[in-house]
Amino acid sequence: MKPVLVDSNVLIDIFSDHPSWYQWSRNQLTRLYRQTRLYINPVVYAEISVPFKRIEELETCLQRLPLQFAELPKEALFLAAKAFLQYRQKGGAKTAPLPDFYIGAHAAVKNWQLITRDTSRIKHYFPSVPIISPESTAVQGK
Repeated sequence: MKPVLVDSNVLIDIFSDHPSWYQWSRNQLTRLYRQTRLYINPVVYAEISVPFKRIEELETCLQRLPLQFAELPKEALFLAAKAFLQYRQKGGAKTAPLPDFYIGAHAAVKNWQLITRDTSRIKHYFPSVPIISPESTAVQGK
């Protein structure tokens, strides 16, 4: 099975004990950990750090999870910029690339799967990325 890049929303579900999504996110990470390697990147790290007061608190939480840290390759940064350009040309209002572009491009360049609950931009701008989402797992019955 291909490695999996873990999107920040999945980790936020777990860290915040989200009432609707905690169980799904936890179950998926447990299942995936038994099958492949799980990664986060600097963008995910930054997004999940927001509610933590100290880096040590975040690091303690991350040590409890089977995650590896992967830097963003230059090719992913370039691809993220191209996807953002398409977004702007289609009328997108944001003036700087969104985290979704970096995350999707990273998964695309590394040929990894992505686990996320926010699939719209990934599906549109990175259609080659296999997505693990509540919709995909419901279809598979997992």
